[in-house]
Amino acid sequence: MGLKDNLLRLYDYVYVLSENTVKGQRVPVYFYLSDKLFEHLEEDAIRQAANAATLPGVEKAIYVMPDVHVGYGFPVGGVMGVNTDEGVISPGSIGYDINCGVRLIATHLSEERIKPIRQELMKEILSKVPAGVGSTGRLKLSKEQLREVAIKGARWAVEHGFGLEEDLLHIESSGTLANADPDKVSNFAYERGSEELGTVGSGNHFVEVQTVDEIYDEQIAKRLGLGKGQITIMVHSGSRGFGHQVCVDYLKVAKDALEKYRIEIPDMQLACMPFKSKEGQDYFKAMNASANYAFANRQILGFITADVIRRFLGISWEELGYRVIYDLAHNIGKIEKYTIDGKDKELLIHRKGATRAFPPYNPDVPPAYRDIGQPVLIPGDVGRYSFLLVGTHKSMEISFGSACHGAGRLMSRTKAKEYVKREGIEKVLEGLVVVARGKGTVMEEVPQAYKDVTEVVRVVHELGIAKLVARFKPLGTLKG
Repeated sequence: MGLKDNLLRLYDYVYVLSENTVKGQRVPVYFYLSDKLFEHLEEDAIRQAANAATLPGVEKAIYVMPDVHVGYGFPVGGVMGVNTDEGVISPGSIGYDINCGVRLIATHLSEERIKPIRQELMKEILSKVPAGVGSTGRLKLSKEQLREVAIKGARWAVEHGFGLEEDLLHIESSGTLANADPDKVSNFAYERGSEELGTVGSGNHFVEVQTVDEIYDEQIAKRLGLGKGQITIMVHSGSRGFGHQVCVDYLKVAKDALEKYRIEIPDMQLACMPFKSKEGQDYFKAMNASANYAFANRQILGFITADVIRRFLGISWEELGYRVIYDLAHNIGKIEKYTIDGKDKELLIHRKGATRAFPPYNPDVPPAYRDIGQPVLIPGDVGRYSFLLVGTHKSMEISFGSACHGAGRLMSRTKAKEYVKREGIEKVLEGLVVVARGKGTVMEEVPQAYKDVTEVVRVVHELGIAKLVARFKPLGTLKG
């Protein structure tokens, strides 16, 4: 009998693994799934979430989003709140790609103008926007320059000509996290990050030219400046080798800290340290530095992609209508306050493959959107759709203010390649415009390797975690 057999269906879209199902489990684990998505729920993902529920200081519940799949230690799609006084911080529960996230940019361009030339446009973007494993950009920064990036985040990019001052008003935390300390980052991380700022990377990261395909909420869409047939740009990337190395470095620190602080865990991939310990604070400050690197990375990527499109079309910035709608993180740890059992508590929220979905009038929602709620960006795969939603008050009650982050993998990368070899790449990508540095990445990232993002987003919308606003259809996608 597996853990999946122990899941109790409470009502539509909600399953629970009661506390104490697994030895030492302190809190229940809630899985937000449709019947169709429940079929794909992996036993190992349930085990990972249950294991996380044994960590010291974990509060209220573990929440698992509908795009869930097995991750390193903690499942992708997992949300965990830990008391900052007695609790721990877990690098694996935030992830290797710190502040992997998504940016959405609006333009004045129409689908009619871009669709006939999308193949040529995507080839131009491929030639000008760095992507792929180990890709390097137009910037080569010294350690001192990178230290400045680690402190300033997206602001550094704007100050160096990559974007506009108003862009910063439409980024989570204004694109700069205050608790960053570049001294807590290793020299090797600086070496790895020296030439990667402004690059896409590989795997599921992308730059995509999209069209607004469907509007679900006319009023909010209009407020965001979105209309049907409008061209948008979506960027999905993170902190590259800089953040990856920070995670590698501090997983070693966390494993050493277990014995020092007498912490017992069921899985070494959940290695952690007390949040208020020196080790915990060092990692938190290095993690924030990595997040700032990622904010700067997406700021540069979005701006240079818009510039490539502008130059390709031979138009001015005014004609292009470049405007950042929002940029958010989905692999990050943040200090937030919640009321639990009638008490206000400060928690460190670990979001791994999950995004903030804060409601209207929450002070952490940028002023530009405070009356409608925080935009929530959910990318899909190269062949289907991406979505924009806005956060709701219910998210604060049932998910620590969090929503899903994407479609979620259905096939491993190995199985995806086997599928493509069997079916043929031309058949699998028929009708799609996908450009990439290497064929291998495309094979790993075909639409069939992912869950149906429409089904994933439907769960979030039906539960009231976030409200559907608009759907975007890819016209062309750049993969690493």
